[in-house]
This record gives sequence, structure tokens and C-alpha cells, in this order.
Amino acid sequence: MPFKNGSVKVDMADLESLKENLASYLLKHFKLNSSLIQQGLELNNDDVCSHELARMVNKFVYSKKLNSTHWVAVANNVVKINRFSHQNKAKKNKKPVTASTIRHGW
Repeated sequence: MPFKNGSVKVDMADLESLKENLASYLLKHFKLNSSLIQQGLELNNDDVCSHELARMVNKFVYSKKLNSTHWVAVANNVVKINRFSHQNKAKKNKKPVTASTIRHGW
């Protein structure tokens, strides 16, 4: 059973520009009112629990095609949108060019 202590927060550390979009998405599709805070959004815990909100936020991430760069996690009453930490791999040349050993002497 979820915690009942007031509010559920959505932490959007690196997606500050999408706070208003997420708020309107939650209002339009799920009829949830949210208030903007510095880190993201805040919702009333009586309206939704944190795991249900995580599913809704995950749908938003997929609808904005951010699923290749971001993932959603739940910790206590905070739903956090995290960025994947990809390590750059050195690209290998599939068909390396070998030095020519044949001399054309015509």
C-alpha cells in the first residue's frame, strides 16, 4: 500500500523545459491537477499513488520518444526521470583498408 503523507513529486532534473508539457499531459489524459515546483511537479497523494504516477509518467516519456535517453524510477513518494549514462564506444571499421602490396609497373 502506498504512503499517505500528503504529496507525490515528479523529479525532472534535466527535463526542465517539459514540466508544463507533463502537467498538461496528466491533466488531459488522466484528469490530474499538478502544481509546478522547482525540480518538477507535485501532485496530491489522494489523487494518485506513486506507482500509478510512475506508469503515467512512463507513458509520457514514450509519447515524447525520450525512452532511448531516459527512464522512470520510483523512490518513496518521488517519481524520478533519469537520464541513461551511455559510455561512448570506439567505433570499429568493419572493412579496414589494407595497404596495397602489389606494385603496378607498367
